[in-house]
Amino acid sequence: MRNAENVTFGASSLDRAADLRKTAPELAKNASATAIVFWRGKPLVDTKTTKISKMPLNHPILDGAGPQIFLGLTANAPIFAYDISGWEPDPEQQADDASFFDQTVQYHPKAPKGSAFQELREIMSLLSRDDAELAAAAKGVFGWHQSHRFCAKCGAATQMADAGWQRNCPTCNAAHFPRTDPVVIMLITHGNKVLLGRSPAWPEKMYSLLAGFMEPGETIEAAVRREVYEESGITVGKVGYMTSQPWPFPSSLMIGCYGTATSTAINLDENELEDALWVSKEDLIDALCGNSDDIQPARKGSIAQFLLENWVKDSIA
Repeated sequence: MRNAENVTFGASSLDRAADLRKTAPELAKNASATAIVFWRGKPLVDTKTTKISKMPLNHPILDGAGPQIFLGLTANAPIFAYDISGWEPDPEQQADDASFFDQTVQYHPKAPKGSAFQELREIMSLLSRDDAELAAAAKGVFGWHQSHRFCAKCGAATQMADAGWQRNCPTCNAAHFPRTDPVVIMLITHGNKVLLGRSPAWPEKMYSLLAGFMEPGETIEAAVRREVYEESGITVGKVGYMTSQPWPFPSSLMIGCYGTATSTAINLDENELEDALWVSKEDLIDALCGNSDDIQPARKGSIAQFLLENWVKDSIA
């Protein structure tokens, strides 16, 4: 597909420099080394420019910081990610963990002027390609460390290693590595219409493309057909690949596919979806432009909106 890597969190200029991870402590002494900072999954961002805040490794906000991850090299300079989730903001700045996505903003007293911690979902479409990749990598690895603190073989507490890209078990010597879960997301069309669905947990009237996790021993094509049929009762013939998107919420790789429906009657699985419907290209254009009373499209920056926008522009092929 044309412009496939323009999707949010797509490729950038980051050199992950995996061969330098063993020397990360020495790289951290480099005067050109910089850091980005996360608090409970939120990156520190310049609120005026929507750029990820970068600072020297001796910046006061990093005093007593938690895990450090070596992300790689940018313009041949080392860049690290730090987690300061131990910081407790004032009561009026507490995060909103109950909402679909947290729109609260936290201002750290030691942060650079004009910067704040913001939900990545809210700002992802505004970030540069380089900043988006840095944020996705750091958020994904921090999330993995948080949820994989114990050995899957023996249950003992594990220890961070390899500049944050590995956890080792001191009891059974097992090595563990960050995981990525493959998810198929499908642009299913029938003539001039596209299949959309909505989850009951989403904001009112929000519709998106159907998606689902792949299963062991399953091809991408088989997963597309299975997920669409399970959720909507629609059968799918031809399936093809379009593009992919790292999705650090918490650790998925969204595999964008197209599929041609061979049936149109929807038989909804209410355990999976609240609703599903066929939407014409003309009605989808209205929704993407904010002119629909019935449909709110998927969040800007998501691969779903990226695929839908390219479909209405006839730039899929």
